[in-house]
Amino acid sequence: MVGNAVRSLWAEPRAPQPPARVWRDWLLVAVLVPAAIGEGFLRADVAWRPIALVLAVALVFPLLWRRTHPLAVVAAVFGALIVLDIAALIGGEGTSVGLYTAVYVLLLPYSLFRWGSGREAALGLAIILAAYVVAVAGDYTGPVDAAVAFVFLMFPAVLGGSVRLWATSRLRELDQVRLLEREQLARELHDTVAHHVSAMVVRAQAGRVVAPSHPGAALEALQVIEEEGSRTLAEMRAMVGALRDREDASLAPQRGVADIERLAHGLGGQPRIEVHVSGELDDIGPSVGAAIYRIAQESITNAVRHARHATHIVVLVAGDDDHVRLTVRDDGDTSSAGWSPGVWSPAGFGVAGMTERATLLGGTLKAGPCPDRGWMVNAVLPRMAPAR
Repeated sequence: MVGNAVRSLWAEPRAPQPPARVWRDWLLVAVLVPAAIGEGFLRADVAWRPIALVLAVALVFPLLWRRTHPLAVVAAVFGALIVLDIAALIGGEGTSVGLYTAVYVLLLPYSLFRWGSGREAALGLAIILAAYVVAVAGDYTGPVDAAVAFVFLMFPAVLGGSVRLWATSRLRELDQVRLLEREQLARELHDTVAHHVSAMVVRAQAGRVVAPSHPGAALEALQVIEEEGSRTLAEMRAMVGALRDREDASLAPQRGVADIERLAHGLGGQPRIEVHVSGELDDIGPSVGAAIYRIAQESITNAVRHARHATHIVVLVAGDDDHVRLTVRDDGDTSSAGWSPGVWSPAGFGVAGMTERATLLGGTLKAGPCPDRGWMVNAVLPRMAPAR
């Protein structure tokens, strides 16, 4: 298990979209360069002053690439410090060579673990620890000071790893939210288009049949088709606006239980649709009301499109203290010749979408043939959607 964890960390990719350079980076350079020059000239106890001054100023500029090239910058900066400390150790200097301004190197462990890959973090950490060992060997003041220096050096690395973990977790949450939103929009698109197009097809077929003998009825059918088409376009524009993630996208009001009765009017007289609503339904949650409406819409659409010889569809909505119950039943032919198993099976988009709606709200949905004749969809949802 430890080996798997190590391999997983080693294979960890770089953090996505690291910022190249921002105004804070240029401000950092503008502050650090004069500070290093001032310390180099004004501080009295600087060993190897020209070298320490040039190095402190030169190593400021690689900070501009610390996010996009974290390992290269760590290798360049800490490698230069290792060479300087080894030279000081060989030269017999009793103290570390360098300026206090060089404390900016603590930004590099943070950037390494925040933006680098797992492999870069491991290699960069080895370079940082080597620089620490050489620095302690050249200026050893006791185990306590060495331990404090180690903690001081590693704290930015731990902080960078923590920030990266939080950012990764946040991105995964956002991806999950986007996925759920796409699934919801897919269900809304399927339910809306399927229902309205079915209504238009039914009315068009009826208008074609009655056109020779009742031209007025044909004109009425065309009017209904126009209204359904306009309503479909309006709802699709609303969903497209949401997909584009525009702040000014105008979303249509959420449909609810009160809108179910309107479904019968858009489909014409055949099959006859009856809607019965009973119980307390005024204070149900808006998401529950929308789910009840969409499940009823999908069930009616499937009955109209696939229930052969159906003459009657009954929609029952009942609310009690804890739940809202929806039952949609038709009297169509349930024989193998009258129904399409591919549409009504759980693999179909219709039943799958309805089941997803009910499950996401903590409810249940059952769909299947009735014992005598017809098909029935039965959904039970809680009055209020569960908190997430």
